[in-house]
Amino acid sequence: MTVGEKAAEAGAGTPPEVLDGPFSTRQLLRIDEALRLADQGSGLVFSVYVGGLDEPVREHVARLHRQLAEPDRSVLIAVSPNQRQLEIVTGRYARKRIPDTYTKLAALSMVASFGVGDLAGGIIQGLDQLASHAGRG
Repeated sequence: MTVGEKAAEAGAGTPPEVLDGPFSTRQLLRIDEALRLADQGSGLVFSVYVGGLDEPVREHVARLHRQLAEPDRSVLIAVSPNQRQLEIVTGRYARKRIPDTYTKLAALSMVASFGVGDLAGGIIQGLDQLASHAGRG
């Protein structure tokens, strides 16, 4: 369930009472919207994970990606602000639409936003760039 769905369930315009994590309700709603637009615009399935990552980080993120409902069509952006880690994993079909070169460019853009303290903005920008590179599917 997304934050937007929780808000709708709680009542029209009423945000959830408790949110844990680095984002405000407004930022979470913006990320939810960016995820929805990326999914609809590309036909791929985008997911974002923000939190601690076990070592080795890449393997942990790959495990998370495999647990998604449609891993072949999925793109997972995993960010661990405390560890200063960012990983983007694309499934087999998604990788054909978003080559590693474009994934790296999106990551660089995200890191630039993270560097000035804009975690939500970086994630939203990365989602937009990745979905734009994927095109319509």
